[in-house]
Amino acid sequence: MEMTFRWFGSKYDSITLEQIRQIPGVRGVITTLYGSKPGEAWAQEEVNALKAEVEQAGLKISGIESVNIHDDIKTGAASRDKYIENYIKTLEVLGKAGIHMVCYNFMPVFDWTRSNLAKPRKDGSTVLAYDQSVIDQIDPEAMFASLDAKSNGFVLPGWEPERMAHIKELFEAYKPVTKEKLFDNLVYFLKAIMPVCDKYDINMAIHPDDPAWPVFNLPRIITNEEQIVKMLKAVDNKHNGLTFCTGSLGTNPKNDLCGIIRAAKGRIHFAHVRNLYHEAPGKFEEAAHLSADGSFDMYAIMKTLHDTGFDGIIRPDHGRTIWGEVSMPGYGLYDRALGAAYLNGLWEAIEKS
Repeated sequence: MEMTFRWFGSKYDSITLEQIRQIPGVRGVITTLYGSKPGEAWAQEEVNALKAEVEQAGLKISGIESVNIHDDIKTGAASRDKYIENYIKTLEVLGKAGIHMVCYNFMPVFDWTRSNLAKPRKDGSTVLAYDQSVIDQIDPEAMFASLDAKSNGFVLPGWEPERMAHIKELFEAYKPVTKEKLFDNLVYFLKAIMPVCDKYDINMAIHPDDPAWPVFNLPRIITNEEQIVKMLKAVDNKHNGLTFCTGSLGTNPKNDLCGIIRAAKGRIHFAHVRNLYHEAPGKFEEAAHLSADGSFDMYAIMKTLHDTGFDGIIRPDHGRTIWGEVSMPGYGLYDRALGAAYLNGLWEAIEKS
């Protein structure tokens, strides 16, 4: 198991590589070219420069999150092959740089959805939260402005202003895209990129939809065990795998998180491990990683990963905002560092027992 930490780059993140290097047990970062646009082919020089910056700080790039997928690929537009070719070029660049894991998602329009980026908790911290009754009252075209106002001045991943400026066009483009069509478009994309993944040993790790149900009537296709197994079987290649994200899959209390780990055994290339507290159906808030602070049994999750032979990349996921920190919501230093230490402690205890 390789413990890592997400880092958005020196131009975008409040956290430095030097700070990350001081978190016990963390030796790698999950990063990206955060200023790149979906559909662009990445330049070798930029990736090499990013790699050199990380390595100079005594860390390594353990994986990329994300190489965002252009909406024309997701909708199956006539231009999709052009953008798939650019994606292949980017994978070649990453492969030549010795980077072997890419986390991505196939969610329409919104990469993730929350109704509140700073919900106060009893302990004085604030967290990301979701309330379906609130979402149902929101005009999706106004949602970006609502979230951007609480972003602390940071560009939110998946909510880039350049893309959100075309939200009307995006909703129009997805109107004819059914759940079945979206899945077919995912399979088309994966089959096209598998040869370059095989050549450079790049593991593609799809991130589950967040939350795990349709939002604003947009289809969702990676929300439960059945859909994950269907995706893995549709492109039965070891490089086609899963980002096992407890926080996304766990938004639906009906999902058996440990059961999903067992069902995807050998194909989990990346794990996001965090906790949620369920208040009611369709209503949850994020929590500290500690089991007792939320609704998940974190020990059982880590033990199931261990017992199924998981030896891949893992990171703490969204954290609370604590101790007066000002950062990108969900991506502060302090609580995620606590999360990394907690998960490492669980893993050590499991191994020794």
